[in-house]
Amino acid sequence: MDATYEQVKDVPNHPEIYLIDVRNPEELTATGSIPSSLNVPLPELEAALKSDSEEFEKKYGRAKPANDANIIFTCRSGRRAQEATEIAKAVGFTNLSVYRGSWLEWAEKEGLPQ
Repeated sequence: MDATYEQVKDVPNHPEIYLIDVRNPEELTATGSIPSSLNVPLPELEAALKSDSEEFEKKYGRAKPANDANIIFTCRSGRRAQEATEIAKAVGFTNLSVYRGSWLEWAEKEGLPQ
């Protein structure tokens, strides 16, 4: 399933939704990030989703999502977000979306540097 810009923009009003940015930390430092997003770099994603709740919260500062939690993945252009969906699905997560526009669309619509 795809998430739209409007849905992503509304995430701060829906604390039950996880918006997970799978870019590397240096990319976020260079560009910024979408409000309410949680950074879990793609190379760490599988281990993060398999970790226990306490470990996840300690590392990422938020409770680990339940397997049926609404998760939207984002990256720079949508490619890694799609990959993230496949990883999450493989480890048992079921309610997954991809923000195909990802940072490039977000930055364009918000008037931010890309």
